[in-house]
Amino acid sequence: MILRRAGTYILLTAIALAFVGPFLILLSAGLKPSHQAVFSFPPDVIPRPPVLDWVIEAWTAIPFPQYMWNSVIYVAITVPAYLIVSALCAYPLAQMRFRGRNLIFFAILSTMFLPSEVMLIPRFMVVSQLSMADTFAGVILPGILSAFGIFLLRQTFAGVPREIVDAARTDGCHELRIFWHVMLPAARPTLAILAIFGFISVWNSFLWPLVVLKDSAKYPIALGVAYLAGITGTDVRSLAAGTILSIVPVVVVFMLMQRHVLEGMRGAVKG
Repeated sequence: MILRRAGTYILLTAIALAFVGPFLILLSAGLKPSHQAVFSFPPDVIPRPPVLDWVIEAWTAIPFPQYMWNSVIYVAITVPAYLIVSALCAYPLAQMRFRGRNLIFFAILSTMFLPSEVMLIPRFMVVSQLSMADTFAGVILPGILSAFGIFLLRQTFAGVPREIVDAARTDGCHELRIFWHVMLPAARPTLAILAIFGFISVWNSFLWPLVVLKDSAKYPIALGVAYLAGITGTDVRSLAAGTILSIVPVVVVFMLMQRHVLEGMRGAVKG
């Protein structure tokens, strides 16, 4: 029993190191002084001494605060709109009876199997026709609708007992009130998970902003880090420091929301 438990802990520790190892190497590279080699064998991951020179250089070499602020704007608009639209689409598919409901659901579900790169040209054509190319709206609009969000919320809404919905309708509640007071509270853990996924997706978005934006002043942080790589060239330390700075908000948001994630996972296991 003791050996089995020790083996389990050793295996879990090895898996954790495999995931955390690249991040630690990145952090080490961003804090190493110039006289200490970034790449060496055996690996030397402890900065001696740690310095902030490369963090300052990454912050000042490009308009880093502006790129961070752009990403905050994209997240602040896209994620709430994404949750609202996904919930409004999922509710009728889960709790209303109308002709063609399953066909619509499977049509939405089928888009999950398409690579995102396939949709770049159609999306760009639509955004261009709406005169939204090279604008904040052009970056935000395609991220509002997600088949994954609709699917996950539809499954959550379908798990709400139909007797509760019927009782609310009998009491005179209209559909919007049922949606707001019954469905959304029941789907709170799922909404938290989708909010985290949406935040990470929007914060790390690279390809679509690269396609639709021409003005570098509107770049999100992921494009800003790529821009930093073009400026610094082979300066691995500055690039590592800039990457660490861009990751910090994601880690903070996840730490704040991890309780909701665990609740959602616990509910999914029970279901």
